[in-house]
Amino acid sequence: MKHSLLTLLLAATAFGVQASEAAKAAPKGDPARGEPIASTVCGACHGPDGNSQVAANPKLAGQHPEYLFKQMSNFKGHDGKQPERVNAIMNGMIAAFDENQMRDLSAYFASKKQTGESAKNRETIEAGQKLYRAGDMTKGLPACAACHGPSGAGIPAQFPRIAGQFPEYTEAQLKSFREGSRANDPAKMMRMVAIKMTDAEIKAVSDYVAGLR
Repeated sequence: MKHSLLTLLLAATAFGVQASEAAKAAPKGDPARGEPIASTVCGACHGPDGNSQVAANPKLAGQHPEYLFKQMSNFKGHDGKQPERVNAIMNGMIAAFDENQMRDLSAYFASKKQTGESAKNRETIEAGQKLYRAGDMTKGLPACAACHGPSGAGIPAQFPRIAGQFPEYTEAQLKSFREGSRANDPAKMMRMVAIKMTDAEIKAVSDYVAGLR
């Protein structure tokens, strides 16, 4: 168990260093150029300011631009190959955008303030908090806070903001990582975490994260 946990932590550290270096070299997007695209194309599902009203569509407001750009890039196929992140709707939507437009969209949504969700299940708050803050050493499950921070704000260019996200969306993504249907996590970090979690643990953590600020 200790070996498994150490492997995860080392992978997180290595990814963090690589992501930071890549972010320094990457060109920055322009929020002003991204706004027209966001309001006419993305807004229908994610809200014109990135605050989706539907749990199936994640909130993008306040997310780190590097993470948003990575996800858009993963949704887009390259050189005739299947996209790294497969989603019929998003694959189709992103196909028309070039790299500069994706960076502009990322900068636009990152500049907006998220209207966060709230934890709803009082019965699982304590369990969710414990897993988020301390993990479960008995099965090599690291604390979510180790990468996403004590308040769920994440670390720019390294780990995404998850605070305030729809609990249903977070739960669905964790299950997708566990099943392997989502596999665009560097060094399989999220897959290695999610596979150690039960449905009840995933639900408890997802609900707890929704209420973080």
